[in-house]
Amino acid sequence: MKTSINAAGIRAGEGARMDAVAQQEMPYVDAIKRYAAAGPENVMVPGHGCNPTGGGAHLAEVFGPRVVELDVPLMLDGIDLGENSPMEQARVLAADAWGAKRTWFLTNGASQGNRTAAFAVRSLGERVLMQRSSHSSFTDGVLLAGLLPAFVKPSVDEAHGIAHGLTPAALDDALREEHAAGREVSSVYVVSPSYFGSTADVAGLAAVAHSYGAALIVDGAWGAHFGFHPDLPESPARLGADLVISSTHKLAGSLTQSAMLHLGDTEFADRLLPFVDRAFTMTASTSASGILTGSLDAARHALANGEAQVGESIRLAEEFRARLRASGHFSVVSDHFDAFDDIVETDPLRIPIDVSALGESGHWVRDRLTNDHHVYFEMSTATTIVAVFGALATPDLDRIMAALETVANEALAAKAAAGAEATVPEKFPSLPDAGTLRMLPRAAFFSEAELVPAAEAVGRISADTLAAYPPGIPNLVPGEEITAETVGFLQAVAASPTGHVRGAADASVSMFRVVRDPLTATAN
Repeated sequence: MKTSINAAGIRAGEGARMDAVAQQEMPYVDAIKRYAAAGPENVMVPGHGCNPTGGGAHLAEVFGPRVVELDVPLMLDGIDLGENSPMEQARVLAADAWGAKRTWFLTNGASQGNRTAAFAVRSLGERVLMQRSSHSSFTDGVLLAGLLPAFVKPSVDEAHGIAHGLTPAALDDALREEHAAGREVSSVYVVSPSYFGSTADVAGLAAVAHSYGAALIVDGAWGAHFGFHPDLPESPARLGADLVISSTHKLAGSLTQSAMLHLGDTEFADRLLPFVDRAFTMTASTSASGILTGSLDAARHALANGEAQVGESIRLAEEFRARLRASGHFSVVSDHFDAFDDIVETDPLRIPIDVSALGESGHWVRDRLTNDHHVYFEMSTATTIVAVFGALATPDLDRIMAALETVANEALAAKAAAGAEATVPEKFPSLPDAGTLRMLPRAAFFSEAELVPAAEAVGRISADTLAAYPPGIPNLVPGEEITAETVGFLQAVAASPTGHVRGAADASVSMFRVVRDPLTATAN
Protein backbone atom coordinates (compact mmCIF):
# COMPACT_ATOMS: atom_id res chain seq x y z
CA MET A 1 0.00 0.00 0.00
CA LYS A 2 1.27 3.42 -0.87
CA THR A 3 1.94 5.81 1.97
CA SER A 4 -0.30 8.88 2.04
CA ILE A 5 1.80 11.98 2.68
CA ASN A 6 -0.12 14.94 4.05
CA ALA A 7 2.04 17.91 3.02
CA ALA A 8 0.07 20.26 5.28
CA GLY A 9 0.53 18.10 8.37
CA ILE A 10 3.87 16.33 8.01
CA ARG A 11 6.86 18.61 8.12
CA ALA A 12 10.48 17.69 8.73
CA GLY A 13 11.51 19.08 12.08
CA GLU A 14 7.91 19.35 13.34
CA GLY A 15 7.74 16.05 15.14
CA ALA A 16 9.08 12.58 14.55
CA ARG A 17 10.88 11.84 11.32
CA MET A 18 9.01 9.94 8.65
CA ASP A 19 9.38 6.21 8.69
CA ALA A 20 11.45 4.35 6.10
CA VAL A 21 8.34 3.38 4.14
CA ALA A 22 7.58 7.01 3.27
CA GLN A 23 11.12 7.50 1.96
CA GLN A 24 10.59 4.62 -0.47
CA GLU A 25 8.15 6.77 -2.44
CA MET A 26 8.94 8.99 -5.46
CA PRO A 27 5.76 11.06 -5.74
CA TYR A 28 6.92 13.54 -8.38
CA VAL A 29 8.63 10.89 -10.51
CA ASP A 30 5.55 8.68 -10.34
CA ALA A 31 3.33 11.62 -11.34
CA ILE A 32 5.26 12.47 -14.51
CA LYS A 33 5.41 8.76 -15.38
CA ARG A 34 1.61 8.58 -15.10
CA TYR A 35 1.33 11.64 -17.33
CA ALA A 36 3.50 10.02 -19.99
CA ALA A 37 1.73 6.66 -19.71
CA ALA A 38 -1.63 8.32 -20.43
CA GLY A 39 -0.44 9.12 -23.96
CA PRO A 40 -1.34 12.83 -23.95
CA GLU A 41 -1.97 14.79 -27.12
CA ASN A 42 -0.34 18.14 -26.36
CA VAL A 43 -1.17 21.40 -28.07
CA MET A 44 0.71 23.40 -25.48
CA VAL A 45 4.36 23.90 -24.54
CA PRO A 46 6.87 22.36 -24.80
CA GLY A 47 6.92 22.54 -28.57
CA HIS A 48 8.03 18.94 -28.98
CA GLY A 49 4.66 17.88 -27.54
CA CYS A 50 6.23 15.22 -25.30
CA ASN A 51 5.98 13.02 -28.39
CA PRO A 52 9.21 11.11 -29.19
CA THR A 53 7.91 9.96 -32.59
CA GLY A 54 6.44 13.29 -33.63
CA GLY A 55 7.60 16.75 -32.68
CA GLY A 56 10.29 15.35 -30.40
CA ALA A 57 11.82 12.81 -32.77
CA HIS A 58 14.99 14.87 -33.16
CA LEU A 59 15.42 14.92 -29.39
CA ALA A 60 14.60 11.25 -28.96
CA GLU A 61 17.31 10.41 -31.48
CA VAL A 62 19.86 12.17 -29.29
CA PHE A 63 18.59 11.57 -25.75
CA GLY A 64 16.18 8.67 -26.06
CA PRO A 65 12.38 8.70 -26.08
CA ARG A 66 11.92 8.73 -22.31
CA VAL A 67 13.46 12.19 -21.91
CA VAL A 68 10.95 13.62 -24.39
CA GLU A 69 7.99 11.89 -22.75
CA LEU A 70 8.88 13.10 -19.26
CA ASP A 71 9.77 16.69 -20.17
CA VAL A 72 6.53 18.02 -18.71
CA PRO A 73 5.75 21.73 -18.24
CA LEU A 74 4.70 23.43 -15.02
CA MET A 75 1.17 23.98 -13.72
CA LEU A 76 -0.43 20.60 -14.30
CA ASP A 77 -3.04 19.09 -12.00
CA GLY A 78 -1.83 15.84 -10.53
CA ILE A 79 1.82 16.93 -10.79
CA ASP A 80 2.53 20.34 -9.28
CA LEU A 81 -0.83 22.08 -8.85
CA GLY A 82 -3.16 21.83 -5.89
CA GLU A 83 -2.83 21.13 -2.19
CA ASN A 84 -0.67 18.11 -1.36
CA SER A 85 0.46 17.80 -4.99
CA PRO A 86 3.13 15.25 -5.89
CA MET A 87 5.57 18.17 -6.14
CA GLU A 88 4.80 19.25 -2.59
CA GLN A 89 4.99 15.64 -1.36
CA ALA A 90 8.44 15.30 -2.95
CA ARG A 91 9.64 18.48 -1.25
CA VAL A 92 8.35 17.29 2.13
CA LEU A 93 10.20 14.00 1.70
CA ALA A 94 13.38 15.88 0.77
CA ALA A 95 13.09 18.14 3.82
CA ASP A 96 12.74 15.07 6.02
CA ALA A 97 15.68 13.30 4.36
CA TRP A 98 18.06 16.24 4.92
CA GLY A 99 16.65 17.21 8.33
CA ALA A 100 15.14 20.52 7.22
CA LYS A 101 11.90 22.29 8.10
CA ARG A 102 11.26 23.06 4.45
CA THR A 103 13.00 22.39 1.14
CA TRP A 104 12.81 24.05 -2.27
CA PHE A 105 13.77 22.31 -5.53
CA LEU A 106 16.05 24.46 -7.70
CA THR A 107 16.47 24.04 -11.45
CA ASN A 108 18.88 26.97 -11.85
CA GLY A 109 21.57 25.29 -9.78
CA ALA A 110 22.95 26.10 -6.35
CA SER A 111 23.63 29.60 -7.72
CA GLN A 112 19.85 30.12 -7.57
CA GLY A 113 19.96 28.99 -3.94
CA ASN A 114 22.69 31.50 -3.11
CA ARG A 115 20.79 34.40 -4.67
CA THR A 116 17.55 33.30 -3.02
CA ALA A 117 19.28 33.13 0.37
CA ALA A 118 20.73 36.62 -0.08
CA PHE A 119 17.28 38.07 -0.81
CA ALA A 120 15.74 36.21 2.13
CA VAL A 121 18.25 37.28 4.80
CA ARG A 122 17.91 40.92 3.75
CA SER A 123 14.61 40.69 5.66
CA LEU A 124 16.64 40.29 8.87
CA GLY A 125 18.85 43.32 8.27
CA GLU A 126 21.30 44.77 5.80
CA ARG A 127 24.63 43.52 7.19
CA VAL A 128 26.04 40.13 6.27
CA LEU A 129 29.39 38.72 7.41
CA MET A 130 30.81 36.56 4.62
CA GLN A 131 33.59 34.02 4.53
CA ARG A 132 35.99 35.58 2.03
CA SER A 133 35.97 32.41 -0.10
CA SER A 134 32.22 32.70 -0.77
CA HIS A 135 30.90 31.68 -4.17
CA SER A 136 30.45 34.45 -6.71
CA SER A 137 26.72 33.74 -6.96
CA PHE A 138 26.26 34.83 -3.34
CA THR A 139 28.20 38.00 -4.14
CA ASP A 140 25.70 38.45 -6.98
CA GLY A 141 22.93 38.07 -4.42
CA VAL A 142 24.56 40.67 -2.18
CA LEU A 143 24.54 43.11 -5.11
CA LEU A 144 20.95 42.37 -6.03
CA ALA A 145 19.57 42.46 -2.49
CA GLY A 146 21.48 45.57 -1.45
CA LEU A 147 23.25 43.83 1.43
CA LEU A 148 26.20 45.46 3.15
CA PRO A 149 28.98 42.85 3.49
CA ALA A 150 31.91 42.48 5.83
CA PHE A 151 34.45 39.69 5.39
CA VAL A 152 36.29 37.13 7.47
CA LYS A 153 39.26 35.31 6.00
CA PRO A 154 39.18 31.50 6.03
CA SER A 155 42.01 29.21 6.93
CA VAL A 156 44.35 28.76 3.95
CA ASP A 157 46.84 26.02 3.13
CA GLU A 158 49.56 28.26 1.73
CA ALA A 159 51.57 25.32 0.36
CA HIS A 160 48.78 24.22 -1.95
CA GLY A 161 46.77 27.42 -2.37
CA ILE A 162 43.70 25.80 -0.79
CA ALA A 163 41.04 27.76 1.09
CA HIS A 164 39.43 25.86 3.96
CA GLY A 165 36.87 27.16 6.46
CA LEU A 166 36.31 29.06 9.70
CA THR A 167 36.59 28.08 13.33
CA PRO A 168 33.84 29.17 15.72
CA ALA A 169 36.51 31.26 17.50
CA ALA A 170 37.41 33.10 14.28
CA LEU A 171 33.73 33.80 13.62
CA ASP A 172 33.27 35.01 17.19
CA ASP A 173 36.22 37.39 16.83
CA ALA A 174 34.85 38.80 13.56
CA LEU A 175 31.34 39.26 14.95
CA ARG A 176 32.67 40.87 18.12
CA GLU A 177 34.68 43.32 16.03
CA GLU A 178 31.62 44.26 13.98
CA HIS A 179 29.53 44.65 17.14
CA ALA A 180 32.16 46.84 18.81
CA ALA A 181 32.15 49.11 15.76
CA GLY A 182 28.37 49.47 15.93
CA ARG A 183 27.84 47.36 12.81
CA GLU A 184 25.30 44.76 13.92
CA VAL A 185 25.44 41.71 11.67
CA SER A 186 22.11 40.04 10.88
CA SER A 187 23.37 37.07 8.86
CA VAL A 188 26.55 35.05 8.39
CA TYR A 189 27.63 33.12 5.29
CA VAL A 190 30.14 30.26 5.56
CA VAL A 191 31.39 27.53 3.23
CA SER A 192 31.44 23.91 4.39
CA PRO A 193 32.62 21.60 2.95
CA SER A 194 35.32 23.17 0.80
CA TYR A 195 36.18 22.13 -2.75
CA PHE A 196 38.78 19.83 -1.20
CA GLY A 197 36.53 18.10 1.33
CA SER A 198 37.45 19.98 4.50
CA THR A 199 34.43 20.30 6.77
CA ALA A 200 33.95 22.95 9.45
CA ASP A 201 32.24 22.81 12.84
CA VAL A 202 28.82 23.87 11.58
CA ALA A 203 27.12 23.31 14.95
CA GLY A 204 29.71 25.54 16.63
CA LEU A 205 29.43 28.20 13.92
CA ALA A 206 25.63 28.19 14.24
CA ALA A 207 25.85 28.62 18.01
CA VAL A 208 28.19 31.60 17.64
CA ALA A 209 26.12 33.27 14.92
CA HIS A 210 22.90 32.83 16.90
CA SER A 211 24.52 34.25 20.05
CA TYR A 212 24.92 37.52 18.12
CA GLY A 213 21.37 37.38 16.78
CA ALA A 214 22.52 36.44 13.27
CA ALA A 215 21.22 33.69 11.01
CA LEU A 216 23.73 31.21 9.58
CA ILE A 217 23.77 30.41 5.86
CA VAL A 218 25.89 27.38 4.96
CA ASP A 219 27.11 26.98 1.42
CA GLY A 220 26.98 23.19 1.53
CA ALA A 221 27.03 22.88 -2.25
CA TRP A 222 29.69 20.17 -2.10
CA GLY A 223 28.03 18.31 0.78
CA ALA A 224 24.59 17.39 -0.56
CA HIS A 225 25.33 13.74 0.30
CA PHE A 226 26.11 14.49 3.96
CA GLY A 227 23.98 12.65 6.48
CA PHE A 228 23.25 9.57 4.39
CA HIS A 229 25.92 7.25 5.82
CA PRO A 230 27.56 6.92 9.26
CA ASP A 231 30.98 7.59 7.73
CA LEU A 232 29.88 10.92 6.23
CA PRO A 233 29.58 14.24 8.06
CA GLU A 234 26.07 15.21 9.20
CA SER A 235 23.68 17.31 7.12
CA PRO A 236 24.17 21.00 8.07
CA ALA A 237 20.40 21.41 8.44
CA ARG A 238 20.56 19.02 11.41
CA LEU A 239 23.43 20.99 12.97
CA GLY A 240 21.67 24.31 13.45
CA ALA A 241 22.18 26.02 10.09
CA ASP A 242 19.32 28.34 9.16
CA LEU A 243 19.69 28.06 5.38
CA VAL A 244 21.69 25.43 3.49
CA ILE A 245 22.55 25.63 -0.19
CA SER A 246 22.80 22.06 -1.48
CA SER A 247 24.13 21.38 -4.98
CA THR A 248 22.47 17.99 -5.28
CA HIS A 249 23.91 17.25 -8.72
CA LYS A 250 27.52 17.47 -7.53
CA LEU A 251 27.81 14.29 -5.47
CA ALA A 252 24.25 13.32 -4.60
CA GLY A 253 23.21 11.95 -7.99
CA SER A 254 20.68 14.35 -9.56
CA LEU A 255 21.11 15.87 -13.01
CA THR A 256 23.42 18.80 -13.71
CA GLN A 257 21.94 22.19 -12.76
CA SER A 258 19.53 20.72 -10.19
CA ALA A 259 19.92 21.64 -6.54
CA MET A 260 18.03 22.23 -3.30
CA LEU A 261 17.68 24.96 -0.71
CA HIS A 262 16.96 23.82 2.85
CA LEU A 263 15.46 25.89 5.67
CA GLY A 264 16.60 24.66 9.08
CA ASP A 265 14.17 24.23 11.96
CA THR A 266 15.71 27.06 13.97
CA GLU A 267 14.74 30.24 15.77
CA PHE A 268 14.86 32.10 12.42
CA ALA A 269 12.71 29.66 10.44
CA ASP A 270 9.35 31.38 10.82
CA ARG A 271 10.84 34.79 9.97
CA LEU A 272 12.73 33.51 6.95
CA LEU A 273 10.10 31.18 5.48
CA PRO A 274 7.86 33.76 3.75
CA PHE A 275 10.86 35.62 2.37
CA VAL A 276 12.48 32.46 1.01
CA ASP A 277 9.17 31.64 -0.67
CA ARG A 278 9.01 35.07 -2.26
CA ALA A 279 12.69 35.12 -3.21
CA PHE A 280 12.37 31.66 -4.74
CA THR A 281 9.61 32.97 -6.99
CA MET A 282 11.90 35.81 -8.08
CA THR A 283 14.86 33.54 -8.91
CA ALA A 284 13.10 30.47 -10.31
CA SER A 285 12.28 29.91 -13.95
CA THR A 286 8.61 29.98 -14.92
CA SER A 287 9.51 27.05 -17.17
CA ALA A 288 11.31 24.87 -14.64
CA SER A 289 12.41 21.54 -16.07
CA GLY A 290 10.34 18.51 -15.10
CA ILE A 291 13.35 16.35 -15.94
CA LEU A 292 15.59 18.22 -13.49
CA THR A 293 12.87 18.29 -10.85
CA GLY A 294 12.28 14.57 -11.27
CA SER A 295 15.98 13.90 -10.91
CA LEU A 296 15.93 15.60 -7.49
CA ASP A 297 13.09 13.33 -6.34
CA ALA A 298 14.95 10.30 -7.70
CA ALA A 299 18.26 11.31 -6.08
CA ARG A 300 16.59 11.80 -2.70
CA HIS A 301 15.01 8.35 -3.00
CA ALA A 302 18.32 6.75 -3.98
CA LEU A 303 20.23 8.33 -1.09
CA ALA A 304 17.55 7.71 1.53
CA ASN A 305 17.38 4.05 0.57
CA GLY A 306 20.98 3.53 -0.54
CA GLU A 307 23.18 3.43 2.55
CA ALA A 308 24.88 0.26 1.32
CA GLN A 309 25.59 1.79 -2.09
CA VAL A 310 26.94 4.97 -0.48
CA GLY A 311 29.09 2.76 1.70
CA GLU A 312 30.56 1.06 -1.36
CA SER A 313 31.49 4.46 -2.85
CA ILE A 314 33.22 5.36 0.41
CA ARG A 315 35.04 2.02 0.44
CA LEU A 316 36.32 2.62 -3.09
CA ALA A 317 37.45 6.13 -2.15
CA GLU A 318 39.42 4.76 0.79
CA GLU A 319 40.96 2.07 -1.43
CA PHE A 320 41.94 4.79 -3.90
CA ARG A 321 43.66 6.71 -1.13
CA ALA A 322 45.57 3.59 -0.08
CA ARG A 323 46.72 2.95 -3.64
CA LEU A 324 47.86 6.54 -4.04
CA ARG A 325 49.90 6.35 -0.84
CA ALA A 326 51.49 3.09 -1.99
CA SER A 327 52.40 4.39 -5.45
CA GLY A 328 55.40 6.46 -4.39
CA HIS A 329 54.46 9.20 -6.86
CA PHE A 330 51.59 10.84 -5.02
CA SER A 331 50.45 11.85 -1.58
CA VAL A 332 46.97 12.56 -0.23
CA VAL A 333 46.53 16.18 0.83
CA SER A 334 43.70 15.41 3.27
CA ASP A 335 46.03 13.17 5.28
CA HIS A 336 47.39 16.42 6.73
CA PHE A 337 44.10 18.22 7.37
CA ASP A 338 44.66 17.75 11.11
CA ALA A 339 47.09 20.68 10.91
CA PHE A 340 44.15 23.07 10.46
CA ASP A 341 41.96 23.95 13.45
CA ASP A 342 38.92 24.71 11.32
CA ILE A 343 38.70 21.18 9.88
CA VAL A 344 36.71 18.88 12.16
CA GLU A 345 35.79 16.25 9.56
CA THR A 346 36.77 15.29 6.03
CA ASP A 347 34.48 14.21 3.22
CA PRO A 348 35.84 10.76 2.26
CA LEU A 349 34.47 11.12 -1.28
CA ARG A 350 36.77 14.02 -2.15
CA ILE A 351 40.38 12.95 -2.77
CA PRO A 352 42.85 15.85 -3.16
CA ILE A 353 46.14 14.52 -4.55
CA ASP A 354 49.54 16.21 -4.23
CA VAL A 355 51.39 15.77 -7.55
CA SER A 356 54.29 18.11 -6.84
CA ALA A 357 56.80 15.22 -6.65
CA LEU A 358 56.40 14.84 -10.42
CA GLY A 359 57.91 18.25 -11.11
CA GLU A 360 54.87 19.30 -13.10
CA SER A 361 51.87 21.36 -12.07
CA GLY A 362 48.54 19.89 -11.21
CA HIS A 363 47.16 21.62 -14.30
CA TRP A 364 49.65 19.76 -16.52
CA VAL A 365 48.81 16.42 -14.89
CA ARG A 366 45.07 16.98 -15.20
CA ASP A 367 45.41 17.96 -18.87
CA ARG A 368 47.41 14.80 -19.64
CA LEU A 369 44.86 12.61 -17.87
CA THR A 370 42.05 14.24 -19.82
CA ASN A 371 43.59 14.45 -23.28
CA ASP A 372 45.59 11.22 -23.36
CA HIS A 373 43.50 8.88 -21.20
CA HIS A 374 39.98 10.38 -21.09
CA VAL A 375 40.12 10.30 -17.29
CA TYR A 376 38.55 13.49 -15.97
CA PHE A 377 39.44 14.94 -12.57
CA GLU A 378 37.31 17.66 -10.99
CA MET A 379 39.90 20.41 -10.65
CA SER A 380 43.58 21.24 -10.30
CA THR A 381 45.89 23.76 -8.67
CA ALA A 382 49.61 24.35 -9.04
CA THR A 383 50.35 21.33 -6.83
CA THR A 384 47.18 19.24 -6.71
CA ILE A 385 44.44 17.48 -8.61
CA VAL A 386 41.11 16.61 -7.01
CA ALA A 387 39.06 13.47 -7.60
CA VAL A 388 35.35 13.46 -6.73
CA PHE A 389 33.50 10.18 -6.22
CA GLY A 390 29.73 10.53 -6.44
CA ALA A 391 27.93 9.14 -3.41
CA LEU A 392 26.28 6.49 -5.58
CA ALA A 393 29.16 6.02 -8.04
CA THR A 394 31.66 3.18 -8.42
CA PRO A 395 34.62 4.49 -10.45
CA ASP A 396 37.05 2.08 -12.13
CA LEU A 397 40.07 2.36 -9.85
CA ASP A 398 42.28 0.20 -12.05
CA ARG A 399 41.77 2.51 -15.03
CA ILE A 400 42.30 5.65 -12.94
CA MET A 401 45.48 4.36 -11.29
CA ALA A 402 46.89 3.12 -14.61
CA ALA A 403 46.37 6.56 -16.13
CA LEU A 404 47.93 8.29 -13.13
CA GLU A 405 50.98 6.03 -13.15
CA THR A 406 51.45 6.49 -16.90
CA VAL A 407 51.32 10.28 -16.59
CA ALA A 408 53.65 10.18 -13.57
CA ASN A 409 56.20 8.07 -15.41
CA GLU A 410 56.00 10.39 -18.43
CA ALA A 411 56.69 13.43 -16.23
CA LEU A 412 59.59 11.82 -14.39
CA ALA A 413 61.14 10.43 -17.60
CA ALA A 414 61.04 13.89 -19.19
CA LYS A 415 62.78 15.37 -16.19
CA ALA A 416 65.41 12.66 -16.18
CA ALA A 417 66.09 13.09 -19.90
CA ALA A 418 66.54 16.81 -19.37
CA GLY A 419 68.80 16.21 -16.41
CA ALA A 420 66.49 18.19 -14.19
CA GLU A 421 65.21 17.42 -10.75
CA ALA A 422 61.62 17.88 -9.71
CA THR A 423 60.91 21.56 -9.36
CA VAL A 424 59.68 23.13 -6.17
CA PRO A 425 56.11 24.37 -6.67
CA GLU A 426 55.82 28.13 -6.88
CA LYS A 427 54.44 30.00 -3.90
CA PHE A 428 52.10 32.92 -4.22
CA PRO A 429 52.20 35.89 -1.84
CA SER A 430 50.04 35.71 1.27
CA LEU A 431 46.43 36.71 0.83
CA PRO A 432 45.92 40.44 1.32
CA ASP A 433 43.52 41.83 3.88
CA ALA A 434 40.23 43.20 2.61
CA GLY A 435 40.15 46.90 1.80
CA THR A 436 37.70 49.30 3.40
CA LEU A 437 34.17 49.01 2.00
CA ARG A 438 33.46 52.59 0.93
CA MET A 439 30.25 52.07 -1.06
CA LEU A 440 27.41 49.61 -1.10
CA PRO A 441 28.41 46.89 -3.59
CA ARG A 442 25.18 47.45 -5.48
CA ALA A 443 25.81 51.17 -5.79
CA ALA A 444 29.42 50.64 -6.91
CA PHE A 445 28.45 48.01 -9.46
CA PHE A 446 25.92 50.31 -11.13
CA SER A 447 28.02 53.47 -10.87
CA GLU A 448 29.69 55.06 -13.85
CA ALA A 449 33.12 53.44 -14.08
CA GLU A 450 36.42 53.87 -15.87
CA LEU A 451 39.52 51.78 -16.52
CA VAL A 452 42.71 53.13 -14.98
CA PRO A 453 46.30 51.81 -14.74
CA ALA A 454 47.06 49.74 -11.66
CA ALA A 455 49.22 52.44 -10.06
CA GLU A 456 46.36 54.91 -10.31
CA ALA A 457 43.81 52.43 -8.97
CA VAL A 458 45.28 52.35 -5.46
CA GLY A 459 42.94 54.23 -3.15
CA ARG A 460 40.08 54.12 -5.68
CA ILE A 461 36.84 52.14 -5.34
CA SER A 462 36.54 48.90 -7.28
CA ALA A 463 33.57 48.45 -9.59
CA ASP A 464 34.41 44.77 -10.22
CA THR A 465 34.76 41.49 -8.37
CA LEU A 466 38.27 40.05 -8.80
CA ALA A 467 39.34 36.63 -7.53
CA ALA A 468 42.80 35.08 -7.82
CA TYR A 469 43.15 31.37 -8.59
CA PRO A 470 44.52 29.65 -6.61
CA PRO A 471 42.87 29.64 -4.15
CA GLY A 472 39.82 31.31 -5.75
CA ILE A 473 38.97 33.73 -2.95
CA PRO A 474 37.47 37.08 -4.04
CA ASN A 475 40.14 39.71 -3.40
CA LEU A 476 38.03 42.68 -4.44
CA VAL A 477 34.29 43.26 -4.50
CA PRO A 478 32.43 46.27 -5.86
CA GLY A 479 32.56 49.14 -3.38
CA GLU A 480 35.85 48.05 -1.82
CA GLU A 481 38.90 50.30 -1.70
CA ILE A 482 41.80 48.98 -3.80
CA THR A 483 45.03 48.72 -1.80
CA ALA A 484 48.62 48.48 -2.99
CA GLU A 485 48.85 45.10 -1.26
CA THR A 486 45.89 43.77 -3.25
CA VAL A 487 47.26 45.10 -6.55
CA GLY A 488 50.63 43.47 -5.89
CA PHE A 489 49.03 40.15 -4.95
CA LEU A 490 46.78 40.02 -8.00
CA GLN A 491 49.59 40.92 -10.39
CA ALA A 492 51.89 38.31 -8.84
CA VAL A 493 49.26 35.62 -9.32
CA ALA A 494 48.53 36.74 -12.88
CA ALA A 495 52.25 36.65 -13.77
CA SER A 496 52.70 33.08 -12.57
CA PRO A 497 52.40 30.15 -15.03
CA THR A 498 49.54 28.59 -13.07
CA GLY A 499 47.75 31.73 -11.86
CA HIS A 500 44.63 33.43 -13.15
CA VAL A 501 42.55 36.37 -11.94
CA ARG A 502 38.86 35.96 -12.68
CA GLY A 503 37.07 39.22 -13.45
CA ALA A 504 40.21 41.17 -14.36
CA ALA A 505 40.02 43.69 -17.18
CA ASP A 506 43.15 42.17 -18.75
CA ALA A 507 45.22 39.03 -18.22
CA SER A 508 48.13 40.81 -16.52
CA VAL A 509 45.87 42.89 -14.25
CA SER A 510 47.51 46.08 -15.47
CA MET A 511 44.18 47.92 -15.50
CA PHE A 512 41.38 48.16 -12.93
CA ARG A 513 37.75 49.16 -13.40
CA VAL A 514 36.99 51.75 -10.75
CA VAL A 515 34.09 53.97 -9.84
CA ARG A 516 34.48 57.24 -11.70
CA ASP A 517 35.36 60.14 -9.42
CA PRO A 518 32.65 62.77 -9.95
CA LEU A 519 35.19 65.53 -9.28
CA THR A 520 37.33 64.46 -12.23
CA ALA A 521 34.63 63.24 -14.58
CA THR A 522 34.37 65.06 -17.89
CA ALA A 523 31.12 66.98 -18.31
CA ASN A 524 28.91 65.87 -21.18
